[in-house]
Amino acid sequence: MRILGLDPGLAATGWGVIETEGNRLRHVGHGTVRTAAGAPLAERLAGLYDGLMAVMTAQGLEEAAVEEVFVNANPQSTLKLGQARGVVMLAAAKAGLGVHEYATRAVKKALTGTGAAEKGQVQAMVERLLPGVKVAGADAADALAVAIAHAHLRKAVR
Repeated sequence: MRILGLDPGLAATGWGVIETEGNRLRHVGHGTVRTAAGAPLAERLAGLYDGLMAVMTAQGLEEAAVEEVFVNANPQSTLKLGQARGVVMLAAAKAGLGVHEYATRAVKKALTGTGAAEKGQVQAMVERLLPGVKVAGADAADALAVAIAHAHLRKAVR
């Protein structure tokens, strides 16, 4: 089964694809879809959608796992993040994927054993669970972590 992990963001949305066979995990690809900071919001959201659809079309995916949004101190930032997350979920649904959501703490716990793990610990576990992979960027590392967490937790959410 091919799983797409997504770490939503307006400026940068990380994506990571893994393949599972039983308990085995294999890295397929990862990257980041970026939007131009100075562009109008509607153009950024459209660019995010187009970039994600290009990734999804090329990967032969079956399911998507999306990290849930956290609320930060700035309401405007939270709203924009929510809009980007909506586009991420829409793109996955339009691509015909089953979409599953995971809290950040659940992803961290699935990979490291603790929901309070630091980003560096999560990235180190991603690279350990996917031998030979050097993850380029925190957004892609988080996306791969979400995909791995889904691979481990998917039986429980069915």
